[in-house]
Amino acid sequence: MSRIAQTFERLASQGRTALMPFLTIGYPERDSALSLAQALVAGGADMLELGMPFSDPLADGATIQRTTDIALANGVDLEFCLETVRQLRAAGLSIPLLLMGYFNPMFQYGVERFVAAAKAAGADGFIVPDLPPEEAQEFHAATKAHALDLVFLLAPTSTDARIAKVTGLSSGFIYCVALRGVTGARAALADDLGDFLARVRQHSHLPRAVGFGISKPEHVASVAKMAEGAICASALLDYIGSLPSDQQAAGAQQFVQQLRDAADQANGYHQ
Repeated sequence: MSRIAQTFERLASQGRTALMPFLTIGYPERDSALSLAQALVAGGADMLELGMPFSDPLADGATIQRTTDIALANGVDLEFCLETVRQLRAAGLSIPLLLMGYFNPMFQYGVERFVAAAKAAGADGFIVPDLPPEEAQEFHAATKAHALDLVFLLAPTSTDARIAKVTGLSSGFIYCVALRGVTGARAALADDLGDFLARVRQHSHLPRAVGFGISKPEHVASVAKMAEGAICASALLDYIGSLPSDQQAAGAQQFVQQLRDAADQANGYHQ
């Protein structure tokens, strides 16, 4: 059983929802992910998504595009992302780490070579927003060979046939997009999110993690009543970027702690 599956199983036994924040590797500073990741874990993160910067992040809104531009300007490439994972593991970080990025740099690096290197560094899986299941055979085979998870995304507009196809290939969890459009903080969640999650459940018993637009404790509380995981990215990055550099780690920890508390309260969990 993968570290991701083990984490979801443990949380399910506790009646809790996984909290899964996102960091762009190389933002705000080149090495910021090392301290920020530790802070997010201290705040209650169960897994981390580590964004690998790419020049054309098609699924992402203004915030992640901006953080990506800064990370690229800071000289971040795939080798640096892998080294970041290695350093986090060497520092004792034990929670699941997922690398999220676009396919072109991985293709240029070599799919098998990249997956093997990610495994050696200590990664647990991948999220590749622009890799459709119809074109994922090589990547899927490589992740299976190295016992890593490959997570696909589903949108609220997905047909039942599409849901069946995606859930059949995914491992670890299903990334359920909460809204129509790109990433970014939103004021409210879609009214039909529950119906969408119910349709996904009809096709798979994998955990469902909801992302895109999850930006407030009340959003996380709502998701915690409907799904097994909640992903927060743009709102967290916006908050980190608003703080002086010497306050960013503490601020990130406090931000995630508020989300953790909201999820636990919604689940009726008390330590």
